[in-house]
Amino acid sequence: ESDTASEISFQFNKHKKTPSIGSHSSDMASVSSVSGSVLSVYSGDFGSVDAQGTVEFALDYDEKNREFQVHVSQCKDLAVVDEKKGRSDPYVKTYLLPDKARMGKRKTSVKKRTVNPIYNEVLRYKIEKMVLLIQKLNLSVWHNDPLGRNSFLGEIEVDLASWDWSNRKLNWYPLKPRSLSAVNGVDHRGVMNLSIKYVPPGSLGKTCPKNPPSGEVHIWVKDVKDLLQLRPSGVDSFVKCYVLPDTSKKSYQKTRVIKRDTNPVFNHTIVYDGFHTEDLKDACVELTVWDHEKLTNHFLGGIRLGLGTGLSYGISVDWMDSTQEEVAFWQEMMSAANEWIEGLLPLRSL
Repeated sequence: ESDTASEISFQFNKHKKTPSIGSHSSDMASVSSVSGSVLSVYSGDFGSVDAQGTVEFALDYDEKNREFQVHVSQCKDLAVVDEKKGRSDPYVKTYLLPDKARMGKRKTSVKKRTVNPIYNEVLRYKIEKMVLLIQKLNLSVWHNDPLGRNSFLGEIEVDLASWDWSNRKLNWYPLKPRSLSAVNGVDHRGVMNLSIKYVPPGSLGKTCPKNPPSGEVHIWVKDVKDLLQLRPSGVDSFVKCYVLPDTSKKSYQKTRVIKRDTNPVFNHTIVYDGFHTEDLKDACVELTVWDHEKLTNHFLGGIRLGLGTGLSYGISVDWMDSTQEEVAFWQEMMSAANEWIEGLLPLRSL
């Protein structure tokens, strides 16, 4: 038996109809809400232009306020995206890696019609110095396209463990193309041990007192091994769960926090009802592991269980991106009703 069990209702009805043109933007906003889903760092066009030019910035850490500061000064000689009009509308975006969580993203304002933008903006992160030193800063430049995909103009990655923190001056750095190894690279974040089960509506028979009137998905989070160790004492971890596209409080569940352990045992079961068999093709169970702190939680890794088609109820979504292992795990559950399916899945950056 698991030590905690929670059951919540999950209804897909509002997502089933294909949205009209007029309602598409509001529906998409709910589907891709930031409240629960940890989205990819990189969403845009990498191949339309060649990276060129330089960026001037400085790094500093404010010990008093426990704040990491990225002073983005300016860029020079950026690539031209719209050759017909001879224009680029650039902005600078930063992430702390390996988190790649949306709450780790910062960006400057957009400067229009220039390949030599001047920003003079400071991007700030509230973070402990010890945690900062095991991360990397990814600083990238993008052309802003309000009607389509933003275009990648170049990037630079800084290993903060080896950074000279006495250097607070603005310096110029060449922008580099996005490397294939960085895009496709997989960093080890740990492994989640879990079981899942689908109970179809009415499948347990009329004599069963627990026969669900609607389908149920059961998720048994057993343990996680080899988590990233953010502090000498270990890590204080917990697991969040959403069933996307719903990122409301109704969908949100979490385990208790296991302190000072890089191999936490959760033994926590969650039950989502309101599932019809056809919903399994369009839904995605997102499980993410976090390090708990008073001011902010740090993303450690996660998995997404679904068919990985890129679509949910006919809408293109970037969270429907399950790996082959995750897809196979979900498919096995779909084909074996009322049976627990066990799996050992690697955590990833999402």
